[in-house]
Amino acid sequence: MSNQLFAAKSTRTKKKKSASKAMVAAFFCVSSSLSAQGVRAFSTTAKAGVSAFVRSSNQKPRTFSPAARASASFPFSVDNRVGSFVGTKNTFWGTPTSLRLSSTVADGEATKASCAYDLENKEAGLGNYAPTEFENDIYKWWESAGCFQPDAKQTKEESDKNGRKPYVLPMPPPNVTGRLHMGHAIFVALQDVLARFHRMRGRPVLWLPGTDHAGIATQLQVEKQLIAEGTSREEVGREEFLDRVWTYKAEQGGHITRQLRSLGASADWTRERFTMDSDLSEAVSEAFVRLHDKGLIYRGEYMVNWAPMLKTAVSDLEVEYTEEEGKLYFFKYMVEGSDGEFLPVATTRPETIMGDTAVCVHPEDERYKDLVGKQAVVPMGNGRTIPIIADEYVDMEFGTGALKITPGHDPNDYAIGKKFDLPIINIMNKDGSLNENAGSYNGLDRFDAREALWKDMEKESLTIKVDPHTQRVPRSQRGGEIIEPLVSSQWFVKTEGMGAKALKAVEDGDIEIIPKRFDKIWNNWLTDIHDWCISRQLWWGHRIPVWYVGETGESEFIVARNEKEARSKAVENGHPEDVVLRQEEDVLDTWFSSGLWPFATVGWPANEGDVNSDLARFYPGTCLETGYDILFFWVARMVMMGIELTGESPFSVIYLHGLVRAADGSKMSKTKGNVIDPLDTVADYGADSLRYSLVTGVTPGQDIPLNMEKIEANRNFCNKLWNSCKFVTGNALKDADEAEMEELGVTGPMSQEEFDKLLLPEKYIVSKAHELVASVTEDIEKYQLGAAGSKIYEFMWDQYADWYIEISKTRLYEGNGGGDIVEAKASRRVLVYVLDIILRVLHPYMPYVTEKLWHHLPRAKAGENQAAHALMLSDWPQMDDAFPLVTNHDSVSTFECFQAVTRSIRNARAEYNVEQGKKISAIVVAPAGTLKDAIEAELKSLVLLARLDPEDAKVVEAGSDDAKAANNDESVQLVVQDGVEVFLPLSGLIDPEKERARLTKQQGKLEIEIQKLAGRLSSKGFVDKAPAAVVDKAKAELAELESQAKMVQSSLDALPQ
Repeated sequence: MSNQLFAAKSTRTKKKKSASKAMVAAFFCVSSSLSAQGVRAFSTTAKAGVSAFVRSSNQKPRTFSPAARASASFPFSVDNRVGSFVGTKNTFWGTPTSLRLSSTVADGEATKASCAYDLENKEAGLGNYAPTEFENDIYKWWESAGCFQPDAKQTKEESDKNGRKPYVLPMPPPNVTGRLHMGHAIFVALQDVLARFHRMRGRPVLWLPGTDHAGIATQLQVEKQLIAEGTSREEVGREEFLDRVWTYKAEQGGHITRQLRSLGASADWTRERFTMDSDLSEAVSEAFVRLHDKGLIYRGEYMVNWAPMLKTAVSDLEVEYTEEEGKLYFFKYMVEGSDGEFLPVATTRPETIMGDTAVCVHPEDERYKDLVGKQAVVPMGNGRTIPIIADEYVDMEFGTGALKITPGHDPNDYAIGKKFDLPIINIMNKDGSLNENAGSYNGLDRFDAREALWKDMEKESLTIKVDPHTQRVPRSQRGGEIIEPLVSSQWFVKTEGMGAKALKAVEDGDIEIIPKRFDKIWNNWLTDIHDWCISRQLWWGHRIPVWYVGETGESEFIVARNEKEARSKAVENGHPEDVVLRQEEDVLDTWFSSGLWPFATVGWPANEGDVNSDLARFYPGTCLETGYDILFFWVARMVMMGIELTGESPFSVIYLHGLVRAADGSKMSKTKGNVIDPLDTVADYGADSLRYSLVTGVTPGQDIPLNMEKIEANRNFCNKLWNSCKFVTGNALKDADEAEMEELGVTGPMSQEEFDKLLLPEKYIVSKAHELVASVTEDIEKYQLGAAGSKIYEFMWDQYADWYIEISKTRLYEGNGGGDIVEAKASRRVLVYVLDIILRVLHPYMPYVTEKLWHHLPRAKAGENQAAHALMLSDWPQMDDAFPLVTNHDSVSTFECFQAVTRSIRNARAEYNVEQGKKISAIVVAPAGTLKDAIEAELKSLVLLARLDPEDAKVVEAGSDDAKAANNDESVQLVVQDGVEVFLPLSGLIDPEKERARLTKQQGKLEIEIQKLAGRLSSKGFVDKAPAAVVDKAKAELAELESQAKMVQSSLDALPQ
């Protein structure tokens, strides 16, 4: 095996195999589609699920063999093809047995087709919208049917024939032992939109999921367990420690992927990967060897960021700087041989004085010119002296103008030390305590040594003062501890050349970054890139494939893919067969293995050159969607390593989303109490509402403020959609016979011929639906996902539900002017057709509710090679952009005028406080021609929508006698648009006597208020004594009351006598 991490003693094999069987059994018993409550319970119950199989109260946690580690702890891996619900029956919608079922469902468990499903559910109807009652069952059905696999919609041959290239989304692998948070929810929501959209558009979609071993994070958790038990990893030893980590991974791993499922992630779980799968570990070793052979990996002593608690180096990107209150210590560096002469020096870390090797001043600084070249005595250093040097690096105006130089513990000092060939003194042990180079402070913790040293210096009168000081403190991103810069032997990757290639890939357009403003950030970082420290002093991870020759020393080493190859190379170099080889103790930075993710997960390097392999088909990928916060942690490294190792950019698009924040824009944190838990949200509002809230209303790269009001509003949107479907299925279609139901199934876009036969409202809504499809399609293709989602919301609610559903009642119900069989059938056709479009274009955003409702509509048959008769595998309304869907601009303009007429009447009713149920008279005046004819033809719709009296509502030609008669003093005139006016007789709007009484009462109240306020303002005491602002406010209130009184009087004067 390529990585010695998997090595195990043969004496333990039998014990580990039994544990392996227990693990597999455990995963067979865990459903992948737990409810949100179930997921949470499983995640937090100590003896639930897997834990029950691998722990007992009186037994030590079991350990696992290499084989068990590679498979049992990874239930959905490509190796064993274990389904997420083996042993359970598919009780959801019947679907024909699929060729794709074999990888996810046990033999004989695929359910038979249930042709009666739609009829049964039509009879049952739709109850209230309750997402928790159906979301999990739908997901179970999708996954068991194989709907998430690349060829679920059509065969590979069909895709190739139609020129449909794969759309590949490498999923950012979450930590294997992690728990779901909003960062995961946002990437699932966005990536699933892309996956479902392109799948429906006919492209074979590979959304490849997996988890990361998370070296530091996972090891830290296990180390905490050991500390709680009163021991440590050093005490238990490397092999036992790794067994403990694998056990921890087995117990805690898997929760995150089940939680991702609860959000509706349509990833191909049959291909789920773990960064420490055996083949991925081989890819890591191969990458290391190739990069080393190219001269891009080297070992050297350099300044690194050291995390004392973790006892490992961390990269620059893993260090976070925080502004913290500290102290600035001023002290004396005595000049050797002088009579009390000294250089004043300031430091925030006095303990590092023991590692000083020079004091540096500016060559032009008159204060210290005479001291350059002399020696200074190190405080408490037993008489050790160091040179006083001069360099323009020093800022004369900053501080004292004299710097202590500590090359072993400060990156800037390290550079000066190299320039002046100063010795490098390391005063610190790996755990943060001081070593023998610190003299009498040997063994003290760095912070204890600081206090002790300063006290001793005070006794020797070597201190000047201590000032409060705000400073940037480097802390470990993982452990939170203060980072210590120190010089250490580490493994590095040369990044300058690789960075230049990544830079060029974006400059040449081979990779597009969305949003484009991140191009500048990308350029800035890659043009000022430093070599990457890839070694970590951890035990959990990919052990570096380097073997040192001999029992001691590290001067000679061999880089090889495995020990067998290392030994072969050693023999070639002249060593005997039995030469001692010691593998490097360090492991690789987690981001090194993650950097191989897009190509290692599809078969690199094993399948290089195989044109029929997944590597050839699915690499390079299409889109890498992730948060902007890991643009350089992960994305840049993937690009650099992808280009270097495969010769191709690993993907063509980098789509960056922002961070999910609290409603006020602040960072979510437990201390602030503003964290929104995605699992609780799903349980309360459904996954669709959360997904839609995260995706819409924002633009790429912008942070997302999230509040429960937004999520609740989007749940209401789901409910509106649900009720719209209930109207169609429970009312509009109730009179349709079986033959008509068969015809209503949407098989493709509406033809021009059928469209031309429609009436104005139908032409309008179909045109708007087709315009929506074109706009949404373009937006998603251009990665404007938020804009596209918002347009669907607006169309469904504002156009379909509020306008067309209401107008359809004038076709369907005799009481509203209906009764024409042809009109009713056309309306049913349009109701179903447009709702079908809505469900299809909304599906990528809200997969659960749309799938559920779609099965209640008349549907065409599934494709011959579809995995299931599912909405998620149906065609997008516009499959070919070269053939736009039919629309009619004139019809849209005409109906928009009709809408304007309706709104003007509604507004007038509101202004005159007309009772909701009262029907009023109206005369619409329009120019002769198409517009007048169209409004007249839809007079029954206007009567319904504007609540008019059908016996006293009419449309007349502009300039006619009827039009002139309508324009009189006893009518309200409403000017609409395009020469259209509406006249509403006042007698129909109001009851003169009731209105006179109401206005008179209002007038009396206003007069009392006016008199009261005018009295105050006429009082000299009030005007002279009250603050000017109070007087001005009273005057403004009086003016407003007088204005209202005038309006009331005008209304009274206008009333008929």
